[in-house]
Amino acid sequence: MPGTHRIRCLKTFGDEEIRALCDVLIDCVEGGASVSFLLPMTEPKARQFWNGVAASALRGERLVFIAEEPDGRIIGTTQVVWAQAENQPHRADVAKMLVHRRARRAGVGAALLAAAERGALDNGRTLLVLDTVTDSDGYRLYERSGWQRCGEIPDYALWPDGSPCPTTVYFKSLRS
Repeated sequence: MPGTHRIRCLKTFGDEEIRALCDVLIDCVEGGASVSFLLPMTEPKARQFWNGVAASALRGERLVFIAEEPDGRIIGTTQVVWAQAENQPHRADVAKMLVHRRARRAGVGAALLAAAERGALDNGRTLLVLDTVTDSDGYRLYERSGWQRCGEIPDYALWPDGSPCPTTVYFKSLRS
């Protein structure tokens, strides 16, 4: 399956896109991903989240990238969220890197990350920051992609089951 997916920046969010993004988010949380949500991960909770993301993207506060299978089914997503502080116009956060469990280990995450980096650079952002659960698949992806590890914060968030989990903070300079 490597290379059979397409990456694009989602400009409009119809009901079909929201429903597919909800499916990816629910799958990731049910699979144990610590991405801001606790179990049970319901469709209304996911829909509320994605409706908020869609509104933020339409206000120009972020970019949302999706990975699609050849049939158009969304299998992954990530976001580039612009820094809100006036003194950080060069910075953005990479957030909510999500790949459906059935599409993992096929290059989807790497393609989404590369698209996020290009999208940030195209919008004048030269410094990216992200956090990820320590020792996750994301951990390996970010390091292979040239991200620099800053350190680990213990008990930063909760796993979907409510138990504490650490996070590792990374950055990448896009200046070359």
